[in-house]
Amino acid sequence: MERVVKFLKEAEVYYLATVDGDQPRVRPFGTVNVFEGKLYIQTGKKKDVSKQLHANPKAEICAFKNGEWIRVAGELVSDDRSEAKVAMLEAYPSLQGMYSADDDNTEVLYFKNATATISSFTAAPEVIKF
Repeated sequence: MERVVKFLKEAEVYYLATVDGDQPRVRPFGTVNVFEGKLYIQTGKKKDVSKQLHANPKAEICAFKNGEWIRVAGELVSDDRSEAKVAMLEAYPSLQGMYSADDDNTEVLYFKNATATISSFTAAPEVIKF
């Protein structure tokens, strides 16, 4: 999973795809953190993306950098523990003006049953399961 995290952090922006009824929804994200050996992202509970993930936790993220792209598919599971939220907010201090570990909005989610595929036009795909 280290390769996955390194790729996402270096790319800085990835795109998260969810499902809203029968309509795909994609939006840019930038938060990625490892906590207790799991890959986490962060959002607000009041956002549509949170509601979509609670209705259907299957999601996929995609990022591109230096001629390679990564796709991470799996289920996103909400973790409401303060420790997980604190870890994310410490990794991204710029979020602390909008979110806090004890507000009713901050949500961190981790990937479960995830498969990451790193691809390019010049090499065979690299598949990482976690």
